[in-house]
This record gives sequence, C-alpha cells and structure tokens, in this order.
Amino acid sequence: MAKIKLLIDTDIFIDALKEVKPARELFKSKDILLYCSILTRKELLSKRGLRDSERQKIMDMLIKIRVFRIDETINRKYFKLIRKYGEKQEMLIDYIIAATAWAKDLPLLTRNRKHFEHIEEIKLSPVYDIE
Repeated sequence: MAKIKLLIDTDIFIDALKEVKPARELFKSKDILLYCSILTRKELLSKRGLRDSERQKIMDMLIKIRVFRIDETINRKYFKLIRKYGEKQEMLIDYIIAATAWAKDLPLLTRNRKHFEHIEEIKLSPVYDIE
C-alpha cells in the first residue's frame, strides 16, 4: 500500500509539540510520509525564548521528516505566485511553503487555511479537529 505524503506547515509541528493527539499521531504513523519547508524548520528553531529541551524536541521531530530546501523550481513557482496573487509582506513565507507544495506535488496540511485556500496551484489536505 502506498504511503500518504504530506507537506506540513509550522502550526502542525506546534500542535504536535503541544501534545494535540491528531498531530502527534501523524508523526507516529507508519503510513504517512511527512515533509516540510526549510522555512518551517527556521520558524520553529528561531522562536525567541526557546528552551534547550524544546529545541531538542523540535530536532527530534525534524529528524523523522524530509526538509525541502528552496531549489530553483520552488523559487520559480514562488515568483509565479507573487505575480499572480500580489506581493503581500505577511504572505511571503506562506508563498514559499505553497511553492514547495506545488513544486513537489504534495498536499499541504495546515490549520491556517485562510492563508492558502485561495491558491489554486496547491491542494490542501483535510485538517484534523482539535479536541
């Protein structure tokens, strides 16, 4: 059986760190391959006030997934998104994440759907409910 592949946004990591059950189960699943953007990694590790134990938890999670660097294909798609949807400062990181999903042909799992649902070039994965 083919594994499900998902690009995950920063909020999914945060949910898992907060012990949100559906997010934790994603990281434990043998049937799901998780990926993220290098910018998600940067957002997680550059948070102010991060304790060493929190940093270690994040690193332990990142070891289990593939982190995509920004390559030429992602860069081209990023600029196409900016041209199509406009250069909004608050959306630039989200456009890199969307460009990564588009370039790698992966559905994006995020609870921050309002930042991504208008982007026709990507598919959003159904999101879990927080209990």
